Amino acid sequence: MTAPRWFEDGRLHLGLGIEDTFVPQERPGERAIDEYALTEHYEHYREDFALAAGVGAELLRWGVPWYRISPEPGRWDWDWTDRAVDALLEAGLRPIIDLLHYGTPTWIDGQFAAADYPQNVAEFADRFGERYGDRVSDYTPVNEPVIHSLFSGEYGYWPPYLTGADGFATIAANLARGFVLSQEALAARIGESATFVHVDAAVSYVGDDTAPEHRAEAQRLRHQVHLVEDLVTGRVDDAHPLRARLAPAVTDAELDWFRAHAVRPDVMGVNYYPRHSTELFEPGVHHGGGFADPRPSVDRGVDGLREALVGFAARYGAPVMVTETCVTASAEERIHWLDASLALVEDLRETGTPVVGYTWWPLFDMYEWTWRHSDRPRADHLLTMGLHDLVESPDGLLRVPNPVAERYRRHAVRLAEPAPAFAARPALH
Repeated sequence: MTAPRWFEDGRLHLGLGIEDTFVPQERPGERAIDEYALTEHYEHYREDFALAAGVGAELLRWGVPWYRISPEPGRWDWDWTDRAVDALLEAGLRPIIDLLHYGTPTWIDGQFAAADYPQNVAEFADRFGERYGDRVSDYTPVNEPVIHSLFSGEYGYWPPYLTGADGFATIAANLARGFVLSQEALAARIGESATFVHVDAAVSYVGDDTAPEHRAEAQRLRHQVHLVEDLVTGRVDDAHPLRARLAPAVTDAELDWFRAHAVRPDVMGVNYYPRHSTELFEPGVHHGGGFADPRPSVDRGVDGLREALVGFAARYGAPVMVTETCVTASAEERIHWLDASLALVEDLRETGTPVVGYTWWPLFDMYEWTWRHSDRPRADHLLTMGLHDLVESPDGLLRVPNPVAERYRRHAVRLAEPAPAFAARPALH
């Protein structure tokens, strides 16, 4: 009998993430952004992995910089990735590889809209699986494809700067093609041990009940939240509410292809930020969305997280996992959200929702994406989100543990101890 995979053992597995956004393209007024460079993870990767293991994390969501690994067509540079993967595994962590966490290599003209993007990203997946698949079995083919599609296809904020609903459909369809081909390539390379954690953002929209002029747009956006995952899992047919929006980006023949090549999540990951994941439509006010023209956010707390986890589990019929969550706030507010969100996850498990993992994102602070559109120093864009503060020093960025790290560690110790399902959750105060 085959041993159960990690998400099948009945436990709740704790994870951490390291912010890994890579958008290497530049143009006037826009710098390339690489969070590993900004946070100096390229230099401190061994220390960072030790910090994650030291607070009791089992899993680490960790991305790889495609644009550095493949600096030009046909050339592959694995030097840093080899050293980092070795160090990650030596730290005793189980990596969930973020194969694509925004951004393509600079040599792909048209980026996510390029006709050859799906083949290029599939080759990257295949090469990665060939090199590391004997040691690394867990993969996220595309992190947050809905955010990719909004920022690159609807808001015109990231390359290739498409706009509107048609731009969203173009990017979503091409991301989905690459998603399917990447998962197929990894599965072929790795075999039955391959595990796929699909990850998307739990974006929701409210307010159109009192702002009826926004109702049609709000409904479109609600359907868009699931569009890429619906495509790759073969759920889009003529009855899908966005079928008409997808034409001509996706032909009927391609819909048949998606259904014939449907790829399933072993675990469905949900990224949820209580203070940002719910956008508000206001009567008489129009916002384009995104950083350039944001809608107001509504903090729905654990109610929004519950809705997202239950909804994704029911929609895709897979175990679910919190793959990103935090609040950007004081340590005290972060501890409150850590306690409340973990309590919600444990309550859901006790009442039958198959939640298998919980990830605090990130391990240490990060820098806001607005740095890309700024000429100010990175310190002006620091986001206090992590278990460890990033502190400027003459020797570079220090990782200084804050009280959230100790609270996370205590949760990790508690959850590592077997206990009856009916046992009361011990107080951490």
